[in-house]
Amino acid sequence: MPMISRRRILRLAALTASLALPGALQPVRSAAAQSLYPSRPVRIVVPFAAGGVADITARLVAEKLGAKLGSRFYIENQPGAGGIAAARTVISSQPDGSTLALLSNGTAISVSLFKTLPFDPVKDFTPISSLGVFDFLFVVRADAPFKTMEDFVKAAKQSPGRYNIGTINLGSTQNLAAGMFKTAAGIDAVTIPHRGTPEVLVSLLQGNVDLAIDSYSALKGSLVDRKIRALAASGPLRSKITPDVPTLRENGLEVSIESWNALFAPAGTPPAVISTLNGALQEILADPALKKQLLDLGVDARGSTPDQLAVRLKSDIDKWKAVIDASGIEKQ
Repeated sequence: MPMISRRRILRLAALTASLALPGALQPVRSAAAQSLYPSRPVRIVVPFAAGGVADITARLVAEKLGAKLGSRFYIENQPGAGGIAAARTVISSQPDGSTLALLSNGTAISVSLFKTLPFDPVKDFTPISSLGVFDFLFVVRADAPFKTMEDFVKAAKQSPGRYNIGTINLGSTQNLAAGMFKTAAGIDAVTIPHRGTPEVLVSLLQGNVDLAIDSYSALKGSLVDRKIRALAASGPLRSKITPDVPTLRENGLEVSIESWNALFAPAGTPPAVISTLNGALQEILADPALKKQLLDLGVDARGSTPDQLAVRLKSDIDKWKAVIDASGIEKQ
């Protein structure tokens, strides 16, 4: 066997190393790129005031994200105007993952509630993951004669126009839910919008409205004090927080309404950033301690893939457009 010179051996070794180098370094480069995010604090813009379900949900998740990804995630509240101001802030920011948005089904409603929106929630945002869902309770005073939703529907049919339903502001999910309920039940009742849950509860307890619709978190104090009773819940299945309350569907009414909160990024945010955030959120939302914290708020912690969230947003936009068109609500 011919002898191979030392010089040739060195040349072969150098060639082998040069061919192997790009492939060998690729995983290192990829890992380094992923480790760059987040390289600075991340702002989550919430289109609601501090203290509400969405705000508390965002704060709990932000704390967990910060601990998991090694950078501070903080909340910036920008309430009002149907979330327009908050949306503008996010879509005008750099699409690098440093500014995120908490959006809800209220965003889907806004598309049809306003004559024009300065943003397109489908085109201007990139979905990351849902955070949780919650339904609404249909409640009466503790001393009301109605023991079941069937009792209320029967009474309303016997006396058209006599009974009133209290909700928060016109065009809210609760307000639209009242219209869907009346249509499904085939009753003539008057829906009275209020400026907030405290006013709704005062009206209910004073007898100015006979039925009220709101989230568990908003009604929790009055439910615990037994000032009010829940006749039905709006979700497709019984809620984990109120398992003894039947759904509207169990009462023979084809109505299913869930509200949701989710995280979005500005359009154009790199897929690697979306993937990092989604992976972290899946682990965070599966944590039993966080699940319990959110359940105490009436929120069922539930993550999603970006694609699943995109489908839900588009579906809800179509759903609420049909409801608003049928309700005759004047666009703002």
